[in-house]
Amino acid sequence: MTKETGSRATPHRMIRLDIPTRESYDDFRQRFESAVPVFERDRAAQLVERKASWSEVVNEAAAAAPYDFLLYWKLDLTPLMSLAGNKRRATEYLMGNHVIAETMYRHDPAVGLYVPLRCLIYEADGATRFTIDQPNTVLSSLGSVEIAQVGKDLDRKLARLFGVLRLPVPDVLSPAPEQA
Repeated sequence: MTKETGSRATPHRMIRLDIPTRESYDDFRQRFESAVPVFERDRAAQLVERKASWSEVVNEAAAAAPYDFLLYWKLDLTPLMSLAGNKRRATEYLMGNHVIAETMYRHDPAVGLYVPLRCLIYEADGATRFTIDQPNTVLSSLGSVEIAQVGKDLDRKLARLFGVLRLPVPDVLSPAPEQA
């Protein structure tokens, strides 16, 4: 932290997971969007407007996100990139869970920089790929033990989602075997 401004520069390393899907772009995108439903903004606005209890928010999120994640935003990059002659398709998403985010936000609102998680489905070398930064490696840069622990939990939830999507689960998402 500099004395003059109080600002910080924090170098950090993250691991990007880039996974072949073994499916067509359209098929995988459809399965992904079925497994990770869209966050209902209107419903959330109603909860805020009537000052719903947090337990109601928690229950609604659990019911809406069968595999722990919701889609908060989606951008199909293909149409605009095609104007430059690009043929490969790509769709970017912000995927997360506001209830899980709150368990980190209470320790440091800067988690908003990293959650929801950013991910991409894209075509490369004749295949469809899914890419996302490993949550724990991104979140641990905030220097909080509590946030890092949630990051590890997000790694496990992401591994579970990979299983649902029939994607290979990278070793970095698998918990280490328990010591005997």
